Amino acid sequence: MKKIILFLTVLTLISCKSVPLQAIKTMNLKDLHTEQKEVQTALLFAPSENKVVSLQIAKGKQLSEHITKVPALLVCVSGTGSYGDERGRKLDLKSGDYVKIEPNIKHWVNAFENSNFLLIK
Repeated sequence: MKKIILFLTVLTLISCKSVPLQAIKTMNLKDLHTEQKEVQTALLFAPSENKVVSLQIAKGKQLSEHITKVPALLVCVSGTGSYGDERGRKLDLKSGDYVKIEPNIKHWVNAFENSNFLLIK
């Protein structure tokens, strides 16, 4: 019985392990739709605060570091920029790219050119 409990404990710890930073990549809206259908839907994010914020950042400027208390989704609508966080993630973003932002992690957004984003909370 002790061996079974030990095995289940190890299995639980392995399955709860966080995703390694190398495995995190930029995601694009086009990748959500793989079927050859005229109209497709895909659940991207379930907001908790029911907010959609339009964010515009000028070329070379930054939305300075801050923390969100709830999960958020940042979608690049136009332009190019990058998302960075205190865990060392740095993701370049172009039109259609998005990143899921974890709560209680310090993060920031840079614009490489005049850029527009949607922030969904």
